[in-house]
Amino acid sequence: MDRTLDIAFVLYDNLTALDLVGPYETLSWHPAATPHFVAEQTGPVYTDNGLVMHATTTFADLAAPDVIVVPGSSRFVDALEDTVLLDWLRAAHPHATWTASVCTGSTLLAKAGILTGRPATTHWGARELLGSLGAVVSHERVVIDGSVITGAGVSAGIDLGLTLSAEIWGEEAARAVQLMLEYDPRPPFDSGSPDKAGPELMAKVGQLLSPRSG
Repeated sequence: MDRTLDIAFVLYDNLTALDLVGPYETLSWHPAATPHFVAEQTGPVYTDNGLVMHATTTFADLAAPDVIVVPGSSRFVDALEDTVLLDWLRAAHPHATWTASVCTGSTLLAKAGILTGRPATTHWGARELLGSLGAVVSHERVVIDGSVITGAGVSAGIDLGLTLSAEIWGEEAARAVQLMLEYDPRPPFDSGSPDKAGPELMAKVGQLLSPRSG
């Protein structure tokens, strides 16, 4: 695909920064990509840990992007009440070639009606909620269903971005950006999923996250 793609990286109050930065770094490098940081209004947007991001485009000014990327939030229950964002997602999704979410961003897609009956993944702490919103919950790291692609918790945004890059521009291009990013993970600990963490660590992290998960 050689034509220019308008990619909407969605900003809203208390989003999780890495949910957005991972896909941004893996998708925005391509010369055919035109990234936009979209929000209800332009200007600063604060993430859930206090990092300030800057919205460059309003929802009203980018009604039909080619690609939509929705990050999650540690305060995702509050985000589900953002009617302006939800209305924009409902209106923009039918025009998009791809609609993507990372982490609990999938709950926003589900609340907007985009994931009804679709397989989708999310942060492990939000699986029950995602199912209650009509999605068919998967435990996979990245799930593609038609034009919708969802990623699991936080760091999975990098995997989602590489997967989507391959879908748009081909595997060779995606492999090249993986090398440019030196994305060759060798984590110091093997506790990055509920299956590996064990009950004691799960209980501790569950207390830290409650009512957070992003």
